[in-house]
Amino acid sequence: MPPYQGNNIAQMKRMASDNVQYAKRRDYEWQIVWRNVLAFIYLHVASLYGIYLILTLKSKILTLLFALSFGVLSAMGVTAGAHRLWAHNAYKARWPLRLFLAVMQTMAFQNHIYEWVRDHRVHHKFTETDADPHNARRGFFFSHIGWLMVRKHKDVLEKGAIVDMSDLEKDPIVMFQKKTYLVVMPLLCFILPAWVPVALWSENPWHSWYVASMFRYTLSLHFTWLVNSAAHIWGNRPYDKYIGATDNKTVAICAFGEGWHNYHHVFPWDYKAAELGHYSTNFSTALIDWAAKYGLAYDLKTVSADMIRKRVTRTGDGSHPYSKETKSIEDDHHHPENPVWGWEDADLPEEDRKLAEITNKLTE
Repeated sequence: MPPYQGNNIAQMKRMASDNVQYAKRRDYEWQIVWRNVLAFIYLHVASLYGIYLILTLKSKILTLLFALSFGVLSAMGVTAGAHRLWAHNAYKARWPLRLFLAVMQTMAFQNHIYEWVRDHRVHHKFTETDADPHNARRGFFFSHIGWLMVRKHKDVLEKGAIVDMSDLEKDPIVMFQKKTYLVVMPLLCFILPAWVPVALWSENPWHSWYVASMFRYTLSLHFTWLVNSAAHIWGNRPYDKYIGATDNKTVAICAFGEGWHNYHHVFPWDYKAAELGHYSTNFSTALIDWAAKYGLAYDLKTVSADMIRKRVTRTGDGSHPYSKETKSIEDDHHHPENPVWGWEDADLPEEDRKLAEITNKLTE
């Protein structure tokens, strides 16, 4: 496909202007899922009480430290596991690492891996359309939490039914987790973190429940949801100014590296989910690199500097250092009119595969 010409850019601008009208439309009647609404009300009330216990020092400091540590571990199951490994095939992992990440992802309780990946691939493939589960064009509240309070749009269901999930169906760890999820998840996400402080340092059982289970879980949910909401509204668009996703450092810190979202939507198959691998704002990359060092992760895919430079100078918003080097450059790396969800997507251009850099290749 040839590089973007003036008429293509004009078309993209018209699409952007249509976003304003999009928010005013209602293409389907919302069906509120009251069970979820009541659950979220309880979670937030319980979390507020947990914060009260923390601030008044009624709960022990060890309980808070444990809750935060538990939250970090469970987040790795989502970021390095469900997201970068299973949703985007950005790297490969041996079974011990896959098992560890599956357990951590179960602790996070954000639906089982299979459902999480299906919705996320649909999000990338049909981003900010009716088929996007948390369509940011419907506003901050909807993309942050509201999408979980209503039935899915019919387009989400239709596109979710056709997205390729064959790779996960061949993974016995993913399928075993799916089968046992409703039994194992409550034990790992709620019972275990509430029990440990009571058993190990004699914490009050109710204090442990509200701090280590309710507060920790609700906080982790909001950090994840910020990627769907804030990182589609506020921030820079260094790589593609024509898409909604942004690079947001605050979200990156809160979500362990998932906030470099403009980059991620342009190059979803990069295992770092960011151009730079600074561990301070991308702890998930640190875990993957550590696993690769010991042979647990391999075939780590990333984007070449030349590929990034060409894309930045052509479609970036001017905030990237590369954009100051040259105002225009001719290249054959096209704008994703047909977005891809990751490395195994059949629509990923062959040129991207050839230009990709793969480290820690598997050697037999």
